[in-house]
Amino acid sequence: MPPPPPPRKDFPAFPFAPYPIQSEFMSFLYAALSSGPGALALLESPTGTGKTLSIICSALQWLLDHRDAAATAPALPSGAAGPGGDDDEPDWLRDFTPLPLVKESTKKKSKPPALRKTVVSRKPDGFGEEDGGDDEREFLLEEYESDREDVARRGVGKRAHCGGSSSSEGEELDEEEDEEEVTPKVYFTSRTHSQLSQFVGELKRTEFAGRIRTVCLGSRKNLCINKDVLKMGSANRINERCLELQKNKKSTKVKLEDDKRKVRPAKRSCGCPMLRSRSLQKEFRSEVSNQGALDIEDLARIGKKIGTCPYYGSRDMVRSADLVVLPYQSLLLKSARESLGLNLKNSVVVIDEAHNLADSLTNMYNSKITSSQLKTVLSHLDEYLNRFHNVLGAANRRYIQTLTVLTRSFIRVLINNQDGASTMSSMTINQFLFSLDIDNINIVKLCQFVKESNIIHKVSGYANKLTSIQYQFDLQPHDEGSSIACFQALVDFICSLLNGNDDGRIIVAKQKLGGQPDEAYLKFVMFCADKIFSEVTRDAYAVILAGGTLQPIEETRLRLCPSLPPTDIKFFTCNHIVHPESILPIAVTRGPSGMTFDFSYNSRSSPSMIEELGRFICNIITVVPEGVVMFFSSYDYERRVYDAWMTAGTISKISKKKHVFREPRNSADVEAVLNKYKETIESCSKISQDTGVSGALLLAVVGGKISEGINFSNGMGRCVIMVGLPYPSPSDVELIETIKHIESISSSFLVGDDKASSRKYDDECELQPGYDILRKCTRGGREYYENLCMKAVNQSIGACRAGVALDLQPQGVEGCWLK
Repeated sequence: MPPPPPPRKDFPAFPFAPYPIQSEFMSFLYAALSSGPGALALLESPTGTGKTLSIICSALQWLLDHRDAAATAPALPSGAAGPGGDDDEPDWLRDFTPLPLVKESTKKKSKPPALRKTVVSRKPDGFGEEDGGDDEREFLLEEYESDREDVARRGVGKRAHCGGSSSSEGEELDEEEDEEEVTPKVYFTSRTHSQLSQFVGELKRTEFAGRIRTVCLGSRKNLCINKDVLKMGSANRINERCLELQKNKKSTKVKLEDDKRKVRPAKRSCGCPMLRSRSLQKEFRSEVSNQGALDIEDLARIGKKIGTCPYYGSRDMVRSADLVVLPYQSLLLKSARESLGLNLKNSVVVIDEAHNLADSLTNMYNSKITSSQLKTVLSHLDEYLNRFHNVLGAANRRYIQTLTVLTRSFIRVLINNQDGASTMSSMTINQFLFSLDIDNINIVKLCQFVKESNIIHKVSGYANKLTSIQYQFDLQPHDEGSSIACFQALVDFICSLLNGNDDGRIIVAKQKLGGQPDEAYLKFVMFCADKIFSEVTRDAYAVILAGGTLQPIEETRLRLCPSLPPTDIKFFTCNHIVHPESILPIAVTRGPSGMTFDFSYNSRSSPSMIEELGRFICNIITVVPEGVVMFFSSYDYERRVYDAWMTAGTISKISKKKHVFREPRNSADVEAVLNKYKETIESCSKISQDTGVSGALLLAVVGGKISEGINFSNGMGRCVIMVGLPYPSPSDVELIETIKHIESISSSFLVGDDKASSRKYDDECELQPGYDILRKCTRGGREYYENLCMKAVNQSIGACRAGVALDLQPQGVEGCWLK
């Protein structure tokens, strides 16, 4: 490893003269990256302080300086010990010259020994022309052998999406890897595609846009240009259809947009017409490289123009890229990293919007399956086994029967609620396995079988064929993707059982007496975010966590890296650029009529409380010009308040002063609503004297798309109203189990209590009331519960405080906090 570049205080790539706080921010980040391998830094920078530009200019400047230092570093003399070398090595070992590595692309890939085809010269028994056997042969599993224990053991303790859409099995293109891997890289990840687009937009403002090779990765739903696949609608169905097309190789042709070249049939290749030509993929990569930094929309536009897939085209550019921009799931989920071929070794990882990183990590490894999904999978397995029982190999038949046994056991535990006393319970993985008497099943081998045998698509494909025959004369279409989704949910849950006993909990929600079947479910809730995070920090050269609200950092350290001393974590925070005298926070406890505001769960929905809130809003909008953003604790409560105001005529009164907009549940519609909100404010500021309408009111939800990553600049956020404090419900089983886990680890790590460190989860499966658990918490659990609320509040109001950055004179009420 070359010596670290010297400290820097100047960053010429910054597009304008930085504020002192921005210069300090960049110098700190540059120094943190220069501190050596294994660095972990937390950067807290509120919205409007130039966080994104500061990260770009400092991290990419360090990348260039680091490479220059490596190029000019003197070569080590022969026999000298390099970094990490051992002076005690014997001479014969030091002088040993390993054989050169052979590129994998130059060797013909062979199938693993665990998966083999049996070549037959005759039709298998049971497949005859009279019963349509030829048509059904495509659903028959290939012969499977699982004698190699070392193959099966690879998945121990690791959760993978076995056979899922994110798996690399069956989806990789046979592309030659001509380009060498560029290291080190900078990986930048954030929550949503819109936040990634904002990052690329800021990158284009700097000189790095032309100097750094950048690639932006997105989901199939955002990058797919095959109209037939996009018709599938949901992301899961688009993923499944994409993989299905790749397995169905055939000759196809496609029309090219904005191109007068003749349409000619392609060679026999992938079933998707957008992947038919390697030359077009190379043309796509060349076009993207020539245009510099591009966001997801730009990639999709170029893909449509050339007539090739931008999803796989961008993936092929990762090896040669200096900067990779990608969403959370693509980087933080191990199976996704393996599928995309991401190599974090010696690279810098920047994680933006990291205020809830621990919860985001654990949520990726959660799995849930309902009783209706279990019954669907069981019926499909029975149909498949009945049809192909005589022609399946012994191993295939045995594993399918094992899946059937597990599925029946899961259904049995959900419907076995005769007393009806308790419908919800929690238990460890071992307790769950022993209670169902399935602890003798080798789940490791079972998951390996599902991953290698392609059973999900075989069984689901046969089920879809039977369903299509039943519905061919029915006008109501059937959902072809539902069977795959159900099977995938089962496999994800089974693979979750490979985790350590204390890594999470199994939530069993039994069917209520007289209730609907869908009310029952099984769910694995992951707790150990530190194990997931360590997979990133172990490989990366440095990890940077950035966000507007990272404090308290002790909770972040406790959940992500508890073994790391606090002194080894580098932390930087900067105040907001808006002066305190320009912000007016007010805690409003009473309404216009003198009624005390009480927005607790039991009181907030009362008609009198909603009516009093409406009177208050009518008064506020007459004082505050332009844009007002009002946050509710949930979509359900926002809908309830809006409906009540519509009935009482409050909305019509508000509309005389402000146009009313509502945050949509569908994230795809958020941008359109925000654009209309902004256009309305700009137009009203010009003609408000004629119409009397002075702006707009936006009804938003805490934790929604609008509350994170959106900058309400200038008139878009003159006032922000927080209706109550959004404390999560203590009746949430997953929340309470997480609180118990955090309380346990905080007692052991912070206090060093031997009794606490040795204390495990309670053996009792019955849940205690949430309020009782919170009262018993003395340290980390209670703080975690309170921080969930306050971080959500800070995220919501933080984006709006940037709205007065360019207008330092207070106009009306700049912030109202309703308790």
